[in-house]
Amino acid sequence: MVQRTVLKVHLSCEKRRTKILKSVSDLDGIDKIEIDVAKDTVTVTGDADPCEIIKRARKVVKCVEVVTVGPPPKKPEEKKPEVKKPEPCIYMPPSCVGSCCAVPSCVVCRPLVVVHTPQDPCTTCSIM
Repeated sequence: MVQRTVLKVHLSCEKRRTKILKSVSDLDGIDKIEIDVAKDTVTVTGDADPCEIIKRARKVVKCVEVVTVGPPPKKPEEKKPEVKKPEPCIYMPPSCVGSCCAVPSCVVCRPLVVVHTPQDPCTTCSIM
């Protein structure tokens, strides 16, 4: 059965972290070892005996405090993101919603077309 053992150890130097990591990692059935320097904790997850983990940690570092021993927390199942349907335009009249017409009858949804015409300098405009 998979167990999670959390030990509080004063992890002030790199030498101490390396020693405790080597001593605990030699055990069979260990899946994961996490060292949290900010919280001074060593978390061991796996099928290894928690008593053996504690004994090996205390051989290296005399002052080891057991925080928790028990099953690891369950991972929350990832939910699939829901596919949202595009909402129709707020200003669209009911006749335009869901219709298959090529040109919407809504003023906001209607495409805007701009046509540029070249200006001819030789125009015969009489207004000038």
